[in-house]
Amino acid sequence: MTQLVWLVPALPLAGFLLNGLFRNQLSKSLTGIIGSGAVLAAFVVSLLIFGEVRHEGFQPTVVTLFDFISVGKLSIPFAFQVDQLSSLFLLIITGVGFLIHLYSTAYMHEETAPHFARYFSYLNLFVFSMLLLVLGANFVILFIGWEGVGLCSYLLIGYWFQNVDYGNAAKKAFVMNRIGDLGFLIAIFFLIQKFGSVSFDTVFAKASSVPVGMMTAITLLLFVGATGKSAQIPLYTWLPDAMAGPTPVSALIHAATMVTAGIYMIARSHVLFDLAPVTQTVVAVIGLATALLAATIALKQNDIKKVLAYSTVSQLGYMFLGLGVGAYTGAVFHVMTHAFFKALLFLGAGSVIHAMGGEQDMRKMGGLWKKLPQTGVTFLLGCIAIAGIPPFSGFFSKDEILSAAYAKNPIYYVIGVLTALLTAFYMFRLFASTFAGSFRGTHEQEHHLHESPAAMTIPLWALAILAVVAGFLGIPAVMAPNAHWLAKFLGPVVGEGTGEELAHGTEWMLMGISVLLALIGSLVAYFRYSKRPELGEPVGFGKVLANKWYVDELYNAVVVRPLDLLAQFLTFFDKNIVDGIVNGVGRLIQYGSRQLRLLQSGQVGGYVLLMVLGILALFLVELFTGGSGVSAAAGIPGAPKMLPH
Repeated sequence: MTQLVWLVPALPLAGFLLNGLFRNQLSKSLTGIIGSGAVLAAFVVSLLIFGEVRHEGFQPTVVTLFDFISVGKLSIPFAFQVDQLSSLFLLIITGVGFLIHLYSTAYMHEETAPHFARYFSYLNLFVFSMLLLVLGANFVILFIGWEGVGLCSYLLIGYWFQNVDYGNAAKKAFVMNRIGDLGFLIAIFFLIQKFGSVSFDTVFAKASSVPVGMMTAITLLLFVGATGKSAQIPLYTWLPDAMAGPTPVSALIHAATMVTAGIYMIARSHVLFDLAPVTQTVVAVIGLATALLAATIALKQNDIKKVLAYSTVSQLGYMFLGLGVGAYTGAVFHVMTHAFFKALLFLGAGSVIHAMGGEQDMRKMGGLWKKLPQTGVTFLLGCIAIAGIPPFSGFFSKDEILSAAYAKNPIYYVIGVLTALLTAFYMFRLFASTFAGSFRGTHEQEHHLHESPAAMTIPLWALAILAVVAGFLGIPAVMAPNAHWLAKFLGPVVGEGTGEELAHGTEWMLMGISVLLALIGSLVAYFRYSKRPELGEPVGFGKVLANKWYVDELYNAVVVRPLDLLAQFLTFFDKNIVDGIVNGVGRLIQYGSRQLRLLQSGQVGGYVLLMVLGILALFLVELFTGGSGVSAAAGIPGAPKMLPH
């Protein structure tokens, strides 16, 4: 079955082409069937491949489709790699992706048929690009998928392109990702120079022969790419603005596709990062700082989608912390559990927004539990999961990372567990403000409240179940020896270690602290904001958090505004100096030619007059130059010289 792996990306690509090319002819129902069916079919093929890969003793398989680039000794095939890591990501991308497609058929029903088809074609292209990214057997194919998800994020964030703000958000995402992509591209050039290849097998086999300094440079450049795609400091500000797109797009970007690309790339390249301890420290510190910074911002956001957006940035920080401390399995584990509960939370938020007639401000919500019971229950399950309360999935994956962080450096754990407390607090603030208390919106909004249709609630329940049970794939050894199925499964690719080992007593203590803080944060936030939602209004230092630490303003002042001024100066210089000189020369020549053409009048009398005047002028020159003159200067042989007076 692994030889048919090309079908997995080919099916969404076919859906993209059908819906894109025939968008003016297809009905909305047929568009939904094509778009969702293509991803469902890809999920079925992925399941069959996973069934083959999970057997003990499976060896990674490279499926070469054709030679992509061949220059001199450099050969880059268009090839896919099927192994434990790629097969797991195939299930996450196509499984969660299908549920989001199904949800979209109801959520986007108000769009016209052509725009509905355009939307689904973009979604299919997004899934295709992410599949290409995780299946690539070399860095170039991975980079093609990497660029593809960047393009699709631009198209989907700016889907409602008539809105200027949404268009600006799309451009911001595109430009900030290009900054990171440049680092990734330079790293690929270094790999070609040092290894003569970009294939994973060749690069990883020869990696130990490269000096530590060069390996540090290469991995830092790869990490620059990851900070852009996976929204880490300093390139994280595009992701909250990505909320401009439709809510299912937010779920797709935050859960199943784009933002997990950086984690996948580093996990795939862990052989290189293991040889660069400085880079690993940088990854851990940046991830930890991002997790804490984003969590503090989320505390004071009132837009339901913005809270979830900063939550994603924070959770991605946890994943990078795991990568930085060598807990590659824990990082991938958190990618998987996060995909389930974050997709659930975003789609739940979409259900709320759908019921509220497009309203996203939590201050105008409240008391929705009674009106949206299915959305409320599933959203609560998602909140418990992301808060890290056992036995939900977030507890297992997050605590695996925190334990590895403690083993590496206890300070990492302290900051990480503080972030976990903040996570529980802001998520239950969101839940209480939205579902508890009394309704604070308008009478018209209250009259409009209704539970979402089955096409939206079925994906919610499916994701809720996964958010509850997925953690049991990674039960830590302290609870049950040899029960960590995921570590065994991913072992051949990323190693079976989940970070440095701890004494069981220490590990139980760390888990207890984490769970206790999560419970305290959850309960305090729920009872505080369910009774007094007005406490969510930012005052004092809260205004700094509500304004996102003024990082956007800082970037505008330090980067955007100077570049705008430079662009304005260059535009002025180009139009008034460069164009002025070029156009001035042109105008001078035009003026001169217009005057000279008057000499060509076509009148014989005029020509005779000019000839006589010319002879007279020559005579006068000869006369006043004392005979040295015109004939001698003209070099006329034998010309008589004038006698002296």
